[in-house]
Amino acid sequence: MQEYGFTAEEFEARTARLQKVMHQKKMDAVFLTTEPNVRYFTGYYTQFWESPTRPWYLVIPAEGKPIAVIPGIGESGMQETWIDEIHTWSSPCPEDDGVSLVAGVINGLPSQHGRIGATLGLQSYIRMPFSDFTKLNQIVEKDFVDIAEEIHHLRSIKSPAELSKIRTACAITNDGFDLLPSHAKVGQTEREICTQMRINMLYKGAEFVKYLISGSGPDGYGSIIMGPTSRQIDEGDVLIIDVGAVYDGYFSDFDRNFAFGHCSDETQRAYDCVYAATEAGLKAARPGATTTDLYNAMWSIMEEGGALGSGVGRMGHGLGSQLTEWPSHTATDNTTLEPGMVITLEPGMVYAAGKEMVHEENIVITADGAELLSRRAAEHIVVIK
Repeated sequence: MQEYGFTAEEFEARTARLQKVMHQKKMDAVFLTTEPNVRYFTGYYTQFWESPTRPWYLVIPAEGKPIAVIPGIGESGMQETWIDEIHTWSSPCPEDDGVSLVAGVINGLPSQHGRIGATLGLQSYIRMPFSDFTKLNQIVEKDFVDIAEEIHHLRSIKSPAELSKIRTACAITNDGFDLLPSHAKVGQTEREICTQMRINMLYKGAEFVKYLISGSGPDGYGSIIMGPTSRQIDEGDVLIIDVGAVYDGYFSDFDRNFAFGHCSDETQRAYDCVYAATEAGLKAARPGATTTDLYNAMWSIMEEGGALGSGVGRMGHGLGSQLTEWPSHTATDNTTLEPGMVITLEPGMVYAAGKEMVHEENIVITADGAELLSRRAAEHIVVIK
């Protein structure tokens, strides 16, 4: 295990990278409101974001350190980060929940371009009441413009320290999967199997297991985003479990498939096909390739293997402080892969009516290819007897 958190130099480098983009895009500042973005640039890490009552603001000027504008309840925690300038108000305050305060901070910054970046576009949102954001637009003497994709790109390139945390989260998850055949058995429910797996991962060092789903059915499953349920596992069932375990704020995200008692030839062929598709994705993953190259490499294998379709919509995505991050591996995404990007390979196919087969691995793009962060799944489906 490693030390928690990051050095101040880590946050300085992140801020400098963003400020370089701001100069290129002619922006005077960037306005952030969401937990992943505030945490990325400050190191402020708290479970209190689960409370939707209060808004939190971060202003990153074109020069200098970020400025926090936050509810008073968070001041002591923010003081423990590398941030120096912290403005607070007593929140909740519906009549003015920090809007005039953050507007004053923004208006007080040098105005060279009259533009403020905000996450307004692709795979993003503003975490504050829409009426308050409308009011802020009226008070601030600059125009808000989208910087979502640029921030997605910055966050997609992981530092060695970030990569270490993801690697640890993956190792913990692999350990949980490795232990599963020793405790899972016919007659248990999905929920019972998943509860024990969660306990095992917590013992192995997971901070949280924020995402743990399962699906099962006779010789296959029809959903990969529901459960776990109280459905009992029977002989001949196939079970998928997909896990996002967290270590110091960073996720793993991969699944494994298990058969109980026996497995039909049809399902074994589907497993082998998707395993081969994952191998094709791994070989295609290299700097200069695109997310669409990965999609095509994986889909071509499954199409040749008799896939009736893909029920997932994409075949992988970015991974980091969120379970799923930008980009998405689709037929049209075409994002160029770069060293340091952590992504998932997630080929999935419908191989019979109501039956899907999905594999997932976590990798990092390196200077000359890709490296597995998760330990590779078994080449053939694991049968628990």
